[in-house]
Amino acid sequence: MFFQHDLIQHFTSPDLTFTKMNFMNKFFALLIFSFSAIQGFAQDFSKDVQSIDNIIKALYKVISGEGDEPRNWDRFRYLFAKDARLVPTYKAADSNYTYRVMTPEEYITRFSSRTAGFYEWELSRKTEEYGTIAHAFTTYATRQTKDGPVINRGINSIQLLKDKNRYYILQIFWCGEDSGFKLPEKYLQ
Repeated sequence: MFFQHDLIQHFTSPDLTFTKMNFMNKFFALLIFSFSAIQGFAQDFSKDVQSIDNIIKALYKVISGEGDEPRNWDRFRYLFAKDARLVPTYKAADSNYTYRVMTPEEYITRFSSRTAGFYEWELSRKTEEYGTIAHAFTTYATRQTKDGPVINRGINSIQLLKDKNRYYILQIFWCGEDSGFKLPEKYLQ
């Protein structure tokens, strides 16, 4: 009986009630801070997909950087529709032209194994848009270092879906001058 009485007094004492309240206040403050910190780390890429110009600028920016520089692959993924494809064309060993079809995830895997830097930027663009569809013929140049010589140029044919609130990249189909095709002047203006 004495033991039970002591326990009741201990757990109902004003000092313990204050301590429990103090602990609970600290706990909830820590919980709120943790949630806020997690929210702070979540990045908002919604501006990247509000216009054709924004989505294409974001695409070039996210794939560019030094070889050891990590890319923001979450930002990259956000630009694409769930069934999107990336399709490079190239000259095969037998001198025939061919292509490879990749998902954004497969592109990330292939690109992540690069050790050299890669910088790609837009030189010019021709855009057509109707209803929910858009097509951008965007001429690019590439370098291995930020200030190095241009190592290739070509055209990214980018098909986009215009949803109510954003654009999605459905496909990027590209051909570089390294395949043996010189860029026509009309795509450099």
